[in-house]
Amino acid sequence: MAVATAVLAVILLVNALNVVHERQRAGLATPFWQPALWEVSSGVVFVSLAPLMLWLTRRAWPLARPRLPRLAIHLAAAVGVSLVHVVAIGIMRWGVYALVGDHYDPWSPLTDWPYELRKDLVVYAAVVAIYVAWRRLRAGPPAAAGQPPDVLEVRDGARRHFVPLIDVVWVEAAGNYVELHRGGTGLLHRASLSEMQRRLQGAGFVRIHRSRLVRREAVAAVESKPTGDFVVRLRDGRELAGSRRYRRPLLAD
Repeated sequence: MAVATAVLAVILLVNALNVVHERQRAGLATPFWQPALWEVSSGVVFVSLAPLMLWLTRRAWPLARPRLPRLAIHLAAAVGVSLVHVVAIGIMRWGVYALVGDHYDPWSPLTDWPYELRKDLVVYAAVVAIYVAWRRLRAGPPAAAGQPPDVLEVRDGARRHFVPLIDVVWVEAAGNYVELHRGGTGLLHRASLSEMQRRLQGAGFVRIHRSRLVRREAVAAVESKPTGDFVVRLRDGRELAGSRRYRRPLLAD
């Protein structure tokens, strides 16, 4: 938020100075407060909408696959943000002009929406790009090819948990989430089990059920059933059900 606000502030200041300069060259005397108001009102609206834009970016991460549906979501969101933006700035400017005894048509930005939309698409893309770059910078350098992460970042509302991978005993599907089991506690993480299986490839985890991964080192015994299914007994005494289709990968060297 701070980085996006600082970038917007610089852009808006330059825009306001450009408007004053261009109008002076055209022989139109314009007090600085008017273009400053036009730009500041835009900045206030975008900063107010930024948390929603960042939330959507986390939910539809632009770099994740498949990319086309995610880009379509962001395009639709950008159009919606632009529509809210032009309506809100018209009302804000109308109110300030009224306070100083002047007049501003609150619907004039909306009548010029195609022009505003082009600018708003650029601002939306810039905010998303800054956020993606900031998240990638905080995450540090990517793991080498074929190497799983040492720590999993798990979001829990406004909080973040950094879970050492070595503490995770098994991973279980839970709707749109997976539950990371560490000792006697579980922690929900928004991801699919297939995604977690790809991320943990090479970290010693093996799939034993369509809804369950387990760390191979945590397995103490495997008990077969007449149906071909099996039960995995962990070193701490807990038992997990396994499906026969995943028996071979578990017992493979």
